[in-house]
Amino acid sequence: MKALRFILTVVLLSLSTQAFAQSVAQKSFDTLKTLAGSWEGHLTTVPQQADMEGKLMQVSLRATSMGNALMHEMTGAGRPDDPITMLYLDGDRLLLTHYCDAGNRPRMVGKVSPDGKTVEFDFLDVAGSTQYGHMHHAVFTVIDANHHTEDWTYMMPGDKPVHAHFDLQRTK
Repeated sequence: MKALRFILTVVLLSLSTQAFAQSVAQKSFDTLKTLAGSWEGHLTTVPQQADMEGKLMQVSLRATSMGNALMHEMTGAGRPDDPITMLYLDGDRLLLTHYCDAGNRPRMVGKVSPDGKTVEFDFLDVAGSTQYGHMHHAVFTVIDANHHTEDWTYMMPGDKPVHAHFDLQRTK
């Protein structure tokens, strides 16, 4: 009888730990879904990238797949690229897959800050060639309902990071 109580206690603790982890991932995803809409803002880079520095960028975020995914699309004046990023829950993890103009698809796993306003994504893996580099890190910070920032780190060939910062205002 004692063994049965012990096993039941272990099972219940395990399930409550899983429920907590899922709620953290869900909380992060729910935070990001508040960003659904149209945004624009200027880009700054470190080290400076002359072809991108100061450009006005447009970002569109929309919930799709009956709310199970968030699609992030970014365009900019005079830029031929149009990367798509999908954010979604995978069990107890919040994942991001970035469909990069470099021809690859890095995945990152997210975690929310203690205050619930920042979701940071760390590199998990990449599909496709990294010959031209790959996206490696992303941070979304909610300032208020009409303002958020995004920080993206791109790893150039030779593992040289380029940090891009977007200060975005809601347009719709």
